[in-house]
Amino acid sequence: MNKFQLIFHHIFRFIWNAIFIISYPVLATFGMLFVGMTYVFSALSRFFTQLKPGERKPIVQKSDWEELPNTNGLLEAKVFKQIMFGPTCYQIRRKDGVPSVLEDFYFGGKIKFLEEGLLLEKWNATDSKDLPDFDICLYDSDSDKITSLTTIKCFDWHLSERQGNNLMFKWFDGIQGGEVKVAI
Repeated sequence: MNKFQLIFHHIFRFIWNAIFIISYPVLATFGMLFVGMTYVFSALSRFFTQLKPGERKPIVQKSDWEELPNTNGLLEAKVFKQIMFGPTCYQIRRKDGVPSVLEDFYFGGKIKFLEEGLLLEKWNATDSKDLPDFDICLYDSDSDKITSLTTIKCFDWHLSERQGNNLMFKWFDGIQGGEVKVAI
């Protein structure tokens, strides 16, 4: 650097430091005032809400267990774990109180109804690093038996067709897809 550039550099650095030193307390004070005012108004709002005359509404808490639709009141489910940006796994039990093999496993939200029973997505792991790893199972409610049909390693699968006792599952993992044919 020549002498002129060096002098200009020192002057510019001095001005920049002066602006920072003068403005920093102003910005920090504004931030603290903003947070403090938010806290004060939040406390006032809570206080005035409690003073409101009138009848108090009772808080209705939903049961953790909710009846699964289209199961004729046979099954109910409860959320066990929500995978961030992914699917939810559920605990499933019989609504009639009869102990079932369903209580030993966790299931996905996909349930298909067949004449032979319910087609369920049984999770083999609930750790997000081990997913996806599902067994497609057939649940016979009369004998309370789960029969594993196939293993699917992706979230996107569906029952594409049925030919007699054969089921055709299609899957797609975002890169590749495939078909699995299973005999019931």
